Amino acid sequence: MAEKTASAKTAITPTRTEDYPEWYQQAVKASDLAEISPVRGCMVIKPWGYAIWENMQRALDAMFKATGHKNAYFPLLIPMSFLQKEAAHVEGFAKECAVVTHHRLQAGADGKLSPASPLEEPLVVRPTSETIIGAMFAKWVQSYRDLPLLINQWANVLRWEMRTRLFLRTTEFLWQEGHTVHATEQEAREETRRMLDVYADFAQNHMAMPVIKGEKTDAERFPGAVATFCIEAMMQDRKALQSGTSHFLGRNFARASEIKFLDANGREDYAWTTSWGVSTRLIGAMVMTHGDDDGIIVPPRLAPAHMVILPVIMKDVSREDVLEYCRSLAAELRAVSYHGRPIEVEIDAREGRGGDKVWNWVRKGVPVRIEIGPRDIAAGAVFFARRDRPHREKTSMPRAEFTARACEILDDIQKSLFERALALREKHTVRIDTKDDFYRFFTPANPDKPEIHGGFALCHWSGEADVEAQVTADLGVSIRCIPQDAPEEDGRCVISGKPSRRRVIFAKSY
Repeated sequence: MAEKTASAKTAITPTRTEDYPEWYQQAVKASDLAEISPVRGCMVIKPWGYAIWENMQRALDAMFKATGHKNAYFPLLIPMSFLQKEAAHVEGFAKECAVVTHHRLQAGADGKLSPASPLEEPLVVRPTSETIIGAMFAKWVQSYRDLPLLINQWANVLRWEMRTRLFLRTTEFLWQEGHTVHATEQEAREETRRMLDVYADFAQNHMAMPVIKGEKTDAERFPGAVATFCIEAMMQDRKALQSGTSHFLGRNFARASEIKFLDANGREDYAWTTSWGVSTRLIGAMVMTHGDDDGIIVPPRLAPAHMVILPVIMKDVSREDVLEYCRSLAAELRAVSYHGRPIEVEIDAREGRGGDKVWNWVRKGVPVRIEIGPRDIAAGAVFFARRDRPHREKTSMPRAEFTARACEILDDIQKSLFERALALREKHTVRIDTKDDFYRFFTPANPDKPEIHGGFALCHWSGEADVEAQVTADLGVSIRCIPQDAPEEDGRCVISGKPSRRRVIFAKSY
């Protein structure tokens, strides 16, 4: 990773326009979010990155509980026979499963360890928990009086990925998975949509990331689901990132797990179920939505520290006098509540060059940097910079005014990040009606050195799976979703020319 030097123009190299995938990797490392672990495909989430995840957890957990859900925990290991109960489910996840076949280690004559005792039944390390949770729900649900059953689990899962990228796609990752049981189809469908709305609310109001809600096509549907709904966001390289999913499972998993109940008339029937989840992929989404060529930018509502105070120590000024001013300012700010928690303030009083410390916090994306030196103390002022603006743009403000306006400043940063991301999406979302224009839109001008291109293409689609398969094979493009609010309109499929009733979103994706 290239550090900031006197001759460098940016803190991160390469820049986004030079090599976006590599910029992402370097931005994650430079911001101290995570690093690759000794275990292939896995990552170590470092304190700054984990603190962001904790803030995401805290906000989402409150939103889940506000809609009646309770947290529980289920086993990491799932009997293989459980996955075999639902055919589409096991087929969808078979290639991603890690399997435990033995327990206990033994040392051989050469001193090397090897598995000792085979298990009676292999255990799958959970790729998702529908089957193991379904087995428990079958015990918990007996009557309509037990419904609805609304459960959420915070956990880790493992999916054996061949090509990994920090946060976006790793073998092991952290997530939450909601699982619910209902007496009627209508209630289950309402739950599916309700939780999709929760995800969209969180993405837009906490992450400052605009999203489009919609339904997945058959090709993109969750294995075993009747319908899958999603939120899709545009990253700065104009690719889509699926940022959350909510699945209406119908009675498929209820039948597989024997989740039955007696209704009010004493008749036994299968229940209706849902599942829904988001993961640490959201941290990658945050980086790619807001980051710039100097590092990441953390929206204030998710920031581990809203502000950092950097004491500027001069040779002819008492270090303690500067630190005391910083400490008292921090105490005033911490007494202010920002969206339900105190304004979090760091004081970076470490030894070292001031410029190095500034760039450390720029790369980490802290929303507000405050520099306090003798002049600021004498004037009773605060000299600060906002991370959503150029790093050289700084403002001096009377201390009392700054403290009074601290929440306003943070909210303005949150708003500006959302508006900037929304403007990018609107700029690169186009309506396309011809096949030639479609292929031109998704083809880089210089295939030998691909540049950022494409975006979201709103196009008519005939509903044929062959069309989606064709553009995926030719261009690496897929249908990201059928937008929830897309109006019906007569048209012709952009690829096949067959009749179509509405437009869908085509894009390249992660």
